[in-house]
Amino acid sequence: MVLLEIGAIAVVVIIILFVITVFNGLISRRNRVQDAWAQIDVQLKRRYDLIPNLIETVKGYMKYEKGVLTQVTALRTSIMSGSVQDKATANNQLSQALKSIFAVAENYPDLKASETYKNLQEALEDTENKIAFVRTSYNDYVMDYNNAIQQVPGNMFAGPMHFQKMDYFQAPEGEKEPVKVDLTSDDSAPDPKQKSAGAQKK
Repeated sequence: MVLLEIGAIAVVVIIILFVITVFNGLISRRNRVQDAWAQIDVQLKRRYDLIPNLIETVKGYMKYEKGVLTQVTALRTSIMSGSVQDKATANNQLSQALKSIFAVAENYPDLKASETYKNLQEALEDTENKIAFVRTSYNDYVMDYNNAIQQVPGNMFAGPMHFQKMDYFQAPEGEKEPVKVDLTSDDSAPDPKQKSAGAQKK
């Protein structure tokens, strides 16, 4: 009789330890996802803070490409709000729009020579690289966490313990195309290269 009671107690203890182990494993995975997301948010905020300085620096030169500056300003607002997927989509579009600014800047020698512009370009490109790096880590942790709550034994506890599937930080398939940026200029406006050349002659 005593042996049966000891055996029953041992089984209960094993079950409790098993539940604790599974629960703690899910908690650890979720915390890693949340920590990785915090790192992404830091970089998104850094980019958010850098963009107004970039706009102020380039708008004095890019008088005939207002469309690209307006686009970046609008996307800047959207990148700090919404769901993970909303932010991922805005991030993808903003990356394309910033590339457009840097491409247009090639037509403005005075702007390219500006130390302020060069520093901002480097800072934004560095931020872009950091976002790509932490995005990879975040998505790896999300995959590990989602697998844990969908596979046995985690799936037996995920629902009752309120562990929910998390989204990857990537734009949905239909939203990965480059953002459309209006780079058309006024035909009557002088070519920035010609303007720069004329200034040098003077």
